[in-house]
Amino acid sequence: MSMTHSVSIEDDTYPVRLSKVGDAPGKLYYKGSYRPQLFEKCLAVVGTRRMTRYGERVTRDLVKEIAGAGVTIVSGFMYGVDAAAHAAALEVGGRTIAVMPCGIEMIHPHFQRDLYYEILRRGGLVMSEYGGMFPAKVWTYPQRNRIVAGLSQAVLVTEGDERSGSLITARFGEKYGRRLFAVPGPVTSPVSRGTLELIKSGRAEMVTEAGDVLKHYEIRIGEEVGGESVPDDNGGETEEAAGLFDEAAVL
Repeated sequence: MSMTHSVSIEDDTYPVRLSKVGDAPGKLYYKGSYRPQLFEKCLAVVGTRRMTRYGERVTRDLVKEIAGAGVTIVSGFMYGVDAAAHAAALEVGGRTIAVMPCGIEMIHPHFQRDLYYEILRRGGLVMSEYGGMFPAKVWTYPQRNRIVAGLSQAVLVTEGDERSGSLITARFGEKYGRRLFAVPGPVTSPVSRGTLELIKSGRAEMVTEAGDVLKHYEIRIGEEVGGESVPDDNGGETEEAAGLFDEAAVL
């Protein structure tokens, strides 16, 4: 079992980008390899839990290329787009951070235990502002989303309807001055309505290839990223809430 550590906002090692947002958590609990390189270039990749085959394909294809170029993928560890993004990053040996809506000692959802331990085994990070076995609540999902956006330089929404919690993450991204990206989907698909509206309204830039995102990080397609040693470990989303959310938390 990976050991639990914590970092306070007063500490020099607290993620700099997150520390500059007004509602940053005072303390973060984490498991895994906490190192400065992990936070240098971060992209939030978020979307619906009701991921379609199209959504899975575009999420995996984009993330594999972006993570392979050295950008850390940040997401919320829920099933659907979040899980696809974490898994795709690991598949190419990339870095990923899972931000949990529950206490750091919980795995939520529990049926993603294999993915959880693979993130830790492959040098990734699991993070939460809640300690112990604090259960996920309706309100902890949007709270988690602000951390996902706060850690990242940009937010990419790959698939989501108008009520998807991923749009809450996008709004946090706007609040924090982050660049927004969205993937267009079929106009007949309910889970593409949110991303299409982000693009149509001009709030998000349309993404059709990884290079559309990587140029924001000043990385060229095919650019090699230097190796990195991983130190020893010892050293939403709002689809759930009544009214605003349309799915219950799975514990």
